[in-house]
Amino acid sequence: MPVCSLASVQNQITLGEPLPFSVRDAQRLLLTRGEVIANEAQLQALLQLGAMVEFDEVADTLQLAQRESPALRLPRLPAEWSRVTGEVKQALCGPPSQMVGALASVTDQLLVLIDLSPELALSQVVRQPVTGSGHYGVNHSIHAATACHAAARQLGWQPHEQRQAFQAALTMNLAILDLQARLSDQVSPLTAKQREVIHAHPIRGAEMLSAVGIADMAWLEAVRTHHEVPDGSGYPCRMTDVGELAELLRFADVYTAQLSRRANRPAMSPHQAGRRLHQMSASSPLTLALIKAFGVYPPGSMVRLASGELGVVVRNGEKAHRPLVATLTNAASEPTPTSVLRDSARDDHAVVALLSPQAMPVWISDERLAELIGSV
Repeated sequence: MPVCSLASVQNQITLGEPLPFSVRDAQRLLLTRGEVIANEAQLQALLQLGAMVEFDEVADTLQLAQRESPALRLPRLPAEWSRVTGEVKQALCGPPSQMVGALASVTDQLLVLIDLSPELALSQVVRQPVTGSGHYGVNHSIHAATACHAAARQLGWQPHEQRQAFQAALTMNLAILDLQARLSDQVSPLTAKQREVIHAHPIRGAEMLSAVGIADMAWLEAVRTHHEVPDGSGYPCRMTDVGELAELLRFADVYTAQLSRRANRPAMSPHQAGRRLHQMSASSPLTLALIKAFGVYPPGSMVRLASGELGVVVRNGEKAHRPLVATLTNAASEPTPTSVLRDSARDDHAVVALLSPQAMPVWISDERLAELIGSV
């Protein structure tokens, strides 16, 4: 029975109103669905007790959102992404005895969020904070898993194969999560010990997953070989026979890492990262699927149009370089209170520049971006 903490779904609780799920501790049911948490004191007592909620009931509340109009459901999704990110950290960094169930739970939750809005999911990868926010290793794991899932869907893989790719990517760096977090702020070269740990992490990660009860051999093999390269230049074993899933993990790992700022380098734009990926393996259908899934200007990208308007990409167009854009300013770069949807396939609204968020005269929250995505 996969569970998540009551604290992680606190944003779904309204004091004095019926609960959308039951609440329990490790031994017994405390409150049934429909009962009420009357006041803040009662809520805090449950949180201190370490109360939990069955994931299936949390998933039910997310699935209900699918029947709402996008205008109602999408602004709530960024908070859900934030909540589930905390659950992913618990799953990857928590007690090994709980890892199998926890990984199944967070996978289910994240795939529901992706299905509710694939565009918002891609924007979570693209709109990474300039300054450090959260645990880098955990965030990168989610970003790489989201990218793998998007590429697998683009390739037409079966749902169970898409899930397998997602889970393999989510766990491929299990053995170096904390080292990744430290390295994101490190400006000095890698030490000999750090190089040794990095070189060993694919095999060590697969061993850790096997030890906690992961028995999917394709998942384990992909984690074990995700840094191998068909020309034999990879590590740790310099293999030349590399599976398709492992290669997809490597491409997603590289692509999403380049979108993250490090202490010793700025973040690349999606266009730059895609071009670098194309240079790595232009002939691979996996590379092409990953680039096509994100597009040249993925959702969440800030752009300037030929009209002079500045805006944010809300959806990929029929061509990779022709997205749909919601304006944030007028032609004089002055912020406007309302947005207009522009199709950049038209010459007068073509994208002429990709901008950093810092170059924009107006800041856009994740909630506002979700509203704009929902308006399309």
